[in-house]
Amino acid sequence: MTRHQTAVIARTRPFALAASSLIAAASPVAANVTGYLLDMQVPDSIALLPTPPAAGTVTAALDAQVSDEALALRGTERFAQASRDADDSFPEAPVQPGANPFSCALGIDVDAARTPALLSVLQRSRRDASATARVAKNHYLRSRPYVVNAKPTCTPEEEDKKRETGSYPSSHGIAGWAWALILAEVAPQRADAIFARGRSYAESRLVCNMHWHSDIVQARFLGAALVSRLHENPEFQADLLAAKREIAAARASGQHSSRDCAAEEAVLKVRPQSAL
Repeated sequence: MTRHQTAVIARTRPFALAASSLIAAASPVAANVTGYLLDMQVPDSIALLPTPPAAGTVTAALDAQVSDEALALRGTERFAQASRDADDSFPEAPVQPGANPFSCALGIDVDAARTPALLSVLQRSRRDASATARVAKNHYLRSRPYVVNAKPTCTPEEEDKKRETGSYPSSHGIAGWAWALILAEVAPQRADAIFARGRSYAESRLVCNMHWHSDIVQARFLGAALVSRLHENPEFQADLLAAKREIAAARASGQHSSRDCAAEEAVLKVRPQSAL
């Protein structure tokens, strides 16, 4: 563990214990699924990120502007898509919401029967994304947009349990960009669509009123740092190779996404205009 992480844990433990427990309880991945990395191996979010934007700064003003633009999308199809993107769960069932936000971009569905290695990569790297976000979340405990603006989110059932958890950085955003980088390696011929989906996946957190713009911008940086660390892990390397073979086999057999991809693409073109 780095000196930054050790010092932060010591300073924030009395204040962050409850929030940390909530984060663990709300984890979208089954309890028996572990990340590829130990806590001491994930990127140091305190060392890598600037502090959240202070009131009165240009970045804070952009956060507020993007938030207003995102709130204007409530009740639209883009808001409904943000609600679907918020479900990053991996239940033991044929349909796994957390595995398939990139189904259209990738061109196939991900499931335990046909793409078990790729499913494992997504599940385990989601754990690592949460671990990457945790130290900074607990250190800064930045209030989420819905706590500040008192407007509803796209996941009202999560509002109480997330109220005490930090907004900065977005763990969804870290996971989404890490997944985009990983999937672009697995299916390089579809990289442009995959990267575009990685961006829109994080922007769903703006539309959902769960995160500020700077939360997701910095999440992209941490997602890239996380994937760099993952490439040093032999288990990840083996799963990634197996996932490439699964995708090749799926394409050869004529598999494709079961979603209405034309409709989804049209919806995802709608975004907060000022978002970077």
